[in-house]
Amino acid sequence: MITSGAPRMTEGITEGRKPTPGDLRSPVMLLALGFGTGLARRAPGTWGTVAGLGVYALIAPFGIEALVLAALVASIVGVPICGIAARRLGVHDHPAIVWDEIAGILIALLFVPVHWAWILAAFVAFRGFDILKPWPISWLDRRVDGGLGIMIDDILAGVAAGVLLLAVGSLLALL
Repeated sequence: MITSGAPRMTEGITEGRKPTPGDLRSPVMLLALGFGTGLARRAPGTWGTVAGLGVYALIAPFGIEALVLAALVASIVGVPICGIAARRLGVHDHPAIVWDEIAGILIALLFVPVHWAWILAAFVAFRGFDILKPWPISWLDRRVDGGLGIMIDDILAGVAAGVLLLAVGSLLALL
């Protein structure tokens, strides 16, 4: 197991401190908190995913290569970003840390056409996999700590959502 030095969340109860708007002055925290969306009182993960849609909207006009690069970079740099944020907040995978949602939705969107209906479907499928955490996502979520532990479940949720939508698209093409 990789340890972050921060306590794990237990049944939604967080130890450590609550992030504040002042945390956004730090570039690492600005990214980890999803440009401020992680500060939302309700559903910060969903709001972080919305921020990911904004990143997607900025990058999509440059083509699939740019989207692949963005998803890859977001996933790789997310490991130290989320690990540092967890240590600063004193909690492993604090709900306000939403960079993992941004990376995850970017991955899910790699599998679908650039069309509002498919983007909406990717959003719903990604949030579903991220919230429900079916096996093996749940298994890894419980066993991997640190920045990698924060990122891995969302990376897999993005892949699972993308594969599901790819299968749906293939089935629709047969009709």
